[in-house]
Amino acid sequence: MEKEAGPTAAGVRRDDPWCEASAAGWDEADGVGGGAADGAPGPGEPPPGPSAAEIYLEVHRSAAFREVRRRYRRFVMPAALAFLLWYLAYVVAATTAPALMARPVAGAVNVAMVAGLGQFLTTFLLTWAYARHARLRRDRAALDLRWDTQEMTRGAAQPATGGRGR
Repeated sequence: MEKEAGPTAAGVRRDDPWCEASAAGWDEADGVGGGAADGAPGPGEPPPGPSAAEIYLEVHRSAAFREVRRRYRRFVMPAALAFLLWYLAYVVAATTAPALMARPVAGAVNVAMVAGLGQFLTTFLLTWAYARHARLRRDRAALDLRWDTQEMTRGAAQPATGGRGR
């Protein structure tokens, strides 16, 4: 999120799609939403567009959403599997091969200590790799999808709210 200059420098940008989007159905429950009680448009109102639920289902079925999910799974599944196998190998070796784990590497440092520190190092490397992968391969596509979805839901909610400026 970018910051604006001026007295509201720490505030939210006014073109943020999450800023004015109301939750689906909240405006309609008390009759304030603008339509008639039966859900039909009132006199002089345009016919309602797709509901937020229909929009989100459409986005969920879209090729762009499937691509974001595919990119996520192609990184997370192998990385999680590799890390769990590495962790289980450490635990199994520690319980079944104590002589191997007690073998000194350098001074008082033994194989178990090196492998344990390797677990921490692997965790940090995996976190870095995940953040890098998300930034380079998913964030832009997910953000574009978010903006498109919010524009569609804003367009669907526009007749009921009278546009911007609530």
